Amino acid sequence: MSGRIFQNSVLQFKETTDRTIGVIDAEGTVIACSELTAIGKKWGKYVEPIIAADGSCVALEGKYFKALPSWSSSFDYAVFATGDDSMSRTVCAMAAVALNAAKSYYEEKHDKGSFIKNIISDNILISDIYMRAKELHVDAEVARGVFVIRPMDDRLDSVPVDVVQALFPDRQNDFVLSVGEHDVALIHQMDENATAKDMEAVASRIEVALREDGESRVFVGIGTLALHLRDLAKSYKEAQIAIEVGKVFDTERYVINYENLGIGRLIYQLPTTLCEMFLQEVFKKNPIDALDQETLFTIYKFFENNLNVSETARKLFVHRNTLVYRLEKIKKLTGLDLREFDDAITFKVALMVKKYLTSRGIEA
Repeated sequence: MSGRIFQNSVLQFKETTDRTIGVIDAEGTVIACSELTAIGKKWGKYVEPIIAADGSCVALEGKYFKALPSWSSSFDYAVFATGDDSMSRTVCAMAAVALNAAKSYYEEKHDKGSFIKNIISDNILISDIYMRAKELHVDAEVARGVFVIRPMDDRLDSVPVDVVQALFPDRQNDFVLSVGEHDVALIHQMDENATAKDMEAVASRIEVALREDGESRVFVGIGTLALHLRDLAKSYKEAQIAIEVGKVFDTERYVINYENLGIGRLIYQLPTTLCEMFLQEVFKKNPIDALDQETLFTIYKFFENNLNVSETARKLFVHRNTLVYRLEKIKKLTGLDLREFDDAITFKVALMVKKYLTSRGIEA
């Protein structure tokens, strides 16, 4: 960001206070100052004390410093005011508020990250995307992966942006954005021939990096590969849907790819009233709740083994005839013979519909 953005604001302070006001960058170089001769001076020795102050005003050798808010653990810019009395502290604090507002306004208009955030949030017209991309020198036709990172539960209030940013430090091509109250979105430049496996490898890096004591703390949703800037919003929505659907139908996975959601994606978009009607029609004899846990476990194992009776019996450590007896019992209770492909499909969908309704707090 150009120092002249700060300089315009700093010069306005010259008319209202006798204190010299300025801005230093992360290396301690004065990039803007009401006393023009100070611009370019190197004050590297102040950097560490400013970081240690953690955003508070700190007095150093006759000057007050205050870092402007930043995503990094360090700071990008800090404001200073000459003098070490209470008035200088007040001037420094007020100047920090004004200069941070100027910085935010500039970033909103000229920052690539804000531009990308507006695209995924559908806050920009498609016709404007091309124009803004050209102004900001953002390549429109580059393959990008869209990932949404969301805390699993209350144990992690929000996703640590700095950790994700450290994994993808190229701020010209990769964008780590806070979205909503808890989510973080990563827009990561990828090869145009990237596969689902490549996307999942990126997501797994994030999930592993954010673990605590070896336990997963986040879900990572993956949208389809966006080959153009205009595709980012669609891919972002897909990544969000991947998390929502995955939490219902695939509870043991923390990295969830939209392309692998299968029929769960369809069920999730159905009206709950239609789902309830479906269950009532399928289970005319007895409701699905009439099946005990052992029977349900048998059914899940039977599906896992592709309706193979011998293989399922082996995995359950039971005799083949015992499994056949259980399947006959299921047929009597539900009217569905799971050895028949059509009945098995109907039952599989019914189980997923039941899961979906339960996730919505509906007993059916």
